[in-house]
Amino acid sequence: MSEQATTVASGPKVKKFMFVNRKAPYGTIYALESLEVVLITATFDQDVSLVFMDDGVYELVKGQQTKGIGIKNFSPSYRALEGYDIEKLYVDQASLDQRGLSEADLLVPVEVLDDQQMGELMAQQDVILSF
Repeated sequence: MSEQATTVASGPKVKKFMFVNRKAPYGTIYALESLEVVLITATFDQDVSLVFMDDGVYELVKGQQTKGIGIKNFSPSYRALEGYDIEKLYVDQASLDQRGLSEADLLVPVEVLDDQQMGELMAQQDVILSF
C-alpha cells in the first residue's frame, strides 16, 4: 500500500502542539497572536496544550481592567477554549510564586506544574512554539 493510501485510510496524523506563553498580555502582540494561532491549530484537530510561564501567567489573572490603556480585554476568551477542545492548560508554579499569585487568582482551571513536571511534559510534545 502506498504512503498516501495509508494516510487516507488511517486519517491525518495528530501532532502534539504546545504553545508557551511567556509575555504579559498587553504591551506587545505576543499574547493575542498566541491565542489566535492556538485556535487555528485546534480547528485542524491537533492535540493542543497551552503553558503559561514567566509574565505569561498574567494572561489568566481574573478581573483585568484595560479601559485605561485603550485596549480590549481578551482574557475572557480563555474561557471559550474548552469549546474548541482545548482543555490542557498548564501554569508554571515558580512563575506564580514569583509574582505573588495562586491558582485561585486565575480565571480558568489549570494544572500547576513544577519545573520537573513541566520538563517532562515538554519532552512529550512534537512541536513547541514560544510566544
